[in-house]
Amino acid sequence: MQEPLVARIMISQCHTSQFCCRFGPLFGCHVTTLLRLLWMLFLGLSPESWAQQGTQPHSIKIKGDITLGGLFPVHSRGPAGVPCGEIKREKGIHRMEAMLYALDQINSDPDLLPNITLGAMVLDTCSRDTYALEQSLTFVQALIQKDNSDVRCSNNEPPIIRKPERVVGVIGASGSSVSIMVANVLRLFAIPQISYASTAPELSDKSRYEFFSRVVPPDSYQAQAMVDIVKAMGWNYVSTLASEGNYGESGVDAFLQISREAGGLCIGQSIKIPREPKPGGFDKIIKRLMETSNARGVIIFANEDDIRRVLEAAKRANLTGHFLFVGSDSWGAKSSPILDQEDVAEGAVTILPKRASIDGFDNYFTSRSLKNNRRNIWFAEYWEDDFKCKLTRPGIKYDLGRRKCTGEERIAQESQYEQEGKVQFVIDAVYAMAHALHSMHLDLCPGSMGICEKMDPVEGSQLLHYIRSVNFNGSAGTGVMFNENGDAPGRYDIFQFQLSNTTNPGYRCIGQWTNHLRLNAEEMQWSGGDRAVPDSVCSFPCELGERKKMVKGVPCCWHCELCDGYQYQLDELNCDMCPFDMRPMPNRTGCRSTPIIKLEWSSPWAIIPVFLAVLGILATSGCIITFIRFNDTPIVRASGRELSYVLLTGIFLIYLITFLMIAEPSAPVCAFRRLLLGLGMCITYSAMLTKTNRIYRIFEQGKKAVTPPPFISPASQLIITFILIGVQLLGIFIWFGVVPPHTIIDYEEQRPPNPEFARGVLKCDMSDLALVLCLSYSIVLMVTCTVYAIKSRGVPETFNEAKPIGFTMYTTCIIWLAFVPIFFGTAQSTEKMFIQTTTLTVSMSLSATVSLGMLYIPKVYVIIFQPEQNVQKRKRSSKAVASTVTSQLSQKDDKKNGESKSSAIVPDRSQ
Repeated sequence: MQEPLVARIMISQCHTSQFCCRFGPLFGCHVTTLLRLLWMLFLGLSPESWAQQGTQPHSIKIKGDITLGGLFPVHSRGPAGVPCGEIKREKGIHRMEAMLYALDQINSDPDLLPNITLGAMVLDTCSRDTYALEQSLTFVQALIQKDNSDVRCSNNEPPIIRKPERVVGVIGASGSSVSIMVANVLRLFAIPQISYASTAPELSDKSRYEFFSRVVPPDSYQAQAMVDIVKAMGWNYVSTLASEGNYGESGVDAFLQISREAGGLCIGQSIKIPREPKPGGFDKIIKRLMETSNARGVIIFANEDDIRRVLEAAKRANLTGHFLFVGSDSWGAKSSPILDQEDVAEGAVTILPKRASIDGFDNYFTSRSLKNNRRNIWFAEYWEDDFKCKLTRPGIKYDLGRRKCTGEERIAQESQYEQEGKVQFVIDAVYAMAHALHSMHLDLCPGSMGICEKMDPVEGSQLLHYIRSVNFNGSAGTGVMFNENGDAPGRYDIFQFQLSNTTNPGYRCIGQWTNHLRLNAEEMQWSGGDRAVPDSVCSFPCELGERKKMVKGVPCCWHCELCDGYQYQLDELNCDMCPFDMRPMPNRTGCRSTPIIKLEWSSPWAIIPVFLAVLGILATSGCIITFIRFNDTPIVRASGRELSYVLLTGIFLIYLITFLMIAEPSAPVCAFRRLLLGLGMCITYSAMLTKTNRIYRIFEQGKKAVTPPPFISPASQLIITFILIGVQLLGIFIWFGVVPPHTIIDYEEQRPPNPEFARGVLKCDMSDLALVLCLSYSIVLMVTCTVYAIKSRGVPETFNEAKPIGFTMYTTCIIWLAFVPIFFGTAQSTEKMFIQTTTLTVSMSLSATVSLGMLYIPKVYVIIFQPEQNVQKRKRSSKAVASTVTSQLSQKDDKKNGESKSSAIVPDRSQ
């Protein structure tokens, strides 16, 4: 088998370096192919670079019967080309010391692992996954089979090989990306791992990370809690920010998946922060966030450095108070991400696994000094950073710009101290490993006072079984246990960073999440101390009566459209038409009945017709009374008493129809409307037609012969008149039989674009066409009468009955010609009923008034005021009348020839 490259490098260096002769052979000349793949594939790392950094990682080692590994981010990530940067006081030293504190407590506990001491090998990950992977190879050295037979030092003697310590389990790592990288190695060697801070949902996949467990809940729980927070705020449009890497990307992916499943939440921007952002990169991120400025809520899964730089960029962009951050546990309740950016971070809601401050650790840590904490090889560096001083160490030049450390400084007295948030979980992780080992010892080594053969070595698969079975109260009094995926239960505290209107600016606990959210909204406050929850919505709720017109592909965004016209809001997405007899409510959330109206007596549209009708009725009644009183006087007899009474009755009915047209519609009123609307005019014009026809026939007959025409007696005239009236009555009664009179409510007549003015009109079932048909017979009579009046225009003036009838008919035609465009021209008007009713009644009253005024008012005037003219004239027979007509017609012809003759002939109209 060909030697692996790393082995060849180790052997070559053995000739020049005694260090290599002692430790290089640990990797052997026959390293398995699997280990080679770890270097070449997992790491993307050349073995040469690892060898150049030295084969022995910088670590803390504590002797014990059983050794636990520890991975902590003691230093931050270094700049390009440098693995490690500045020391991390809280996330690094505090957490690492928490493990040492827990080991001290366990080793001093007589009931937990009695007579067994736990040791440790603690490594620094430098917050970098690739570097952490290099370091973690130390944990698997003891498990690699080695063949050192052909390894010799420069003096040709075999090397002195120190047996590596066997690590049975690892506490860590911190970052999810680091834990994932390390877990890929540890699973190959069946080494259980318990993390105190890694929350990536990916680590719950036991098909890939079966030896990984954690005492913190996964981000899937955290993402669920954050979704619940966003929904509790009433937000439906947010953006996400994630640091590149497993933690950030997995957290945001979990948030997106849960939000999709929950529904009602949309993402404006989903931005990934690169590991090595370019200059101005964070300013571009802020600009991208502002592309969807309504998405003020920003869900952020990022490391502390990225959080701080996002806040700085927002401040540079003058957007203080605009963004509403919801931070994951990497933000938690830490002060370092918001240092000097408090105004931008004000109102930020953050989440942190439920924890408590461990008083015992505070006492332990604040008592640490350079003298009593020599086991921590990084403590001196922490001391310098914490107290801003410089220690004198061999080979390191003293910095004149910093004061010299005395070594007598005291933590928390001469420096700020606040217990880091994950200390509790580090302690719980160490205790979980100890309880698992204790249960394993009880089962495999009953009665044994130390490690028995069955636990030497400790089998990783067996230990994993005992780890998953632990159930004890942790350092904060909460239960520590694992589910089938090795995850801890989801228990979170919800914090908000408050700056205004508070005596102690800082993080305030505003709720908890344990499978469901409990949020104290009254304790929340936002930028400027405002208590009202700011909006982070794509579209604001539509007003009442408006429907949502959704934006395609974005279910949280919509445009509001008013349900216009006669529509009402059926639901939030649809409008629907109100039923025909209803109109929408003012807020358009439903429909209401359309008001019913009719022509009121007090309306101006009714007052004028009623006034004319009353005057007409009084005048007509006066004429009738006068004619009855002077029934036998010459003027009354000469006017044709019988037809005059009929004609006056028709005029009276014409005036009377005004009251029926204005009265509230009902079945009886509608019946009388049908009957009297055309009947009054029919009676009037039937009588008038009979008169004009009689005159026309008399004088036409007089041209031909001296014998009178037939049917000119009063009885004949009445029969003709009643026959004409009977035609109208026959049509009306047929109408009654076919369509009985009834009322209707016309909702179409007054249905303007604005439904507030919509009205239902209570009316009789007479359409415009039915009304015209009802009047058409009377109009035919009127036109026929007018034709006879025109034909009789040549009657001598002494026959004064013809010319008034002619003038009456001419005027009546003009009135009804004006009526037609007014009546039908207002068919589309919202005042149609009022205009048409008034037009019809006024037209009828005017035509009746013309007839009354032309035919009877002069006679009444003579009868009452000039009784001397109401005397008997000389009677003449019909034959004499005909002769007289012939004589007058001859005289007219003579006048045309220049002869002047005159004659005064008075006809006898007593017939």
